Amino acid sequence: MPPEPLLAFDTSAAQCAAALLLPGGSCLARTEDMAKGQAERLVGMLEELLAEAGIGWRDLRGLGVGTGPGNFTGVRISVATARGLALALGIPAIGVTRLEALAHGLPRPMTVLEDARRGEVYVQEFTPEGARPARLLALDGLRIDGPVTGSGAALAGQPALPPALPPACPIAEAIARIAAGRAAPGLPPPAPFYLRGADAAPPADPPPVILA
Repeated sequence: MPPEPLLAFDTSAAQCAAALLLPGGSCLARTEDMAKGQAERLVGMLEELLAEAGIGWRDLRGLGVGTGPGNFTGVRISVATARGLALALGIPAIGVTRLEALAHGLPRPMTVLEDARRGEVYVQEFTPEGARPARLLALDGLRIDGPVTGSGAALAGQPALPPALPPACPIAEAIARIAAGRAAPGLPPPAPFYLRGADAAPPADPPPVILA
């Protein structure tokens, strides 16, 4: 457990989630469902957790952030916020994928399935020996042997899949606990974890010339 507080957050899905891991292992967690508006709500939620614990930004010694896969805009909100806070506070920011956070605290082997929409799912197997590479697969015809966890939207009514186990803890708390065990000097800054290209293509026209 961290000797100093660690703050974690995630906006990769239709929610704003945050957790504050305190010395001794206790954790304050909060989740608010929202399809949009995470950018406006996130920092306020983080400040509310700090106030509840009676500490300030400068008491933090690390940040954990969900890096996806998930909503492109949501992932960028969290990662950009984490990198900005880490730079301003002079503390490390540790990226944790949504898939490994959902598997946290559950028995191995375990397969995480997350709804990727368009009839596809994000899939990652976690074995006693470690995690296998994450993949994007078609839901139609997908078969999994062994326990699964993940979002019910894609899994409901799929006869080839076993019932999904609930997560062991809120996702932001899982991110905080994983980040606390991963913190080390020299870690690279967090970056978005994407398994699919962006829905919107960049503009084909060249950018305007900026005159000095």
